[in-house]
Amino acid sequence: MLLDAYTPEDEEDFVALFQDSRVSRWMGDGPAAEADDRALFGRIFTKVYARELFDVWAVRRGGRLVGHAEIKRTDAVDGHEIVYALAPEAWGSGLGTELAEALVRYGFDTLGLTEVHATVATENETSLRLLGRIGFVHVRDVEEDDGGLTRVLTRAVR
Repeated sequence: MLLDAYTPEDEEDFVALFQDSRVSRWMGDGPAAEADDRALFGRIFTKVYARELFDVWAVRRGGRLVGHAEIKRTDAVDGHEIVYALAPEAWGSGLGTELAEALVRYGFDTLGLTEVHATVATENETSLRLLGRIGFVHVRDVEEDDGGLTRVLTRAVR
């Protein structure tokens, strides 16, 4: 697995990842229009990278883009949150665990954080199990505007 900066050539793969409803159902407010995902990709360059707002990476395996990863400060958890998504063809290979662990290590070792957070829909049992296996603990639930629940999970430095 390689985490590196997006390049303009990644746009089609990025959009395909975010347009896959199996992936996007767990991201932000869920599936978005293709034009919105293209605009989001553009903002990675014009805002996030240009202003050094937070760390965001393309996840590559075997030279192919297979996911998205970021760690950023957010008021939703009053701290830094890890965010990741993998293409379905990468599911079940251990890459999600490797990726989540890499984001946690980056938060602790590079950013000097004492804890990192993740927010996960209660229905996303796979991500909840993965994060639990690597030391995240359930802190609280947040009721969303649509009535759904989001779990706030935290992992502290050991």
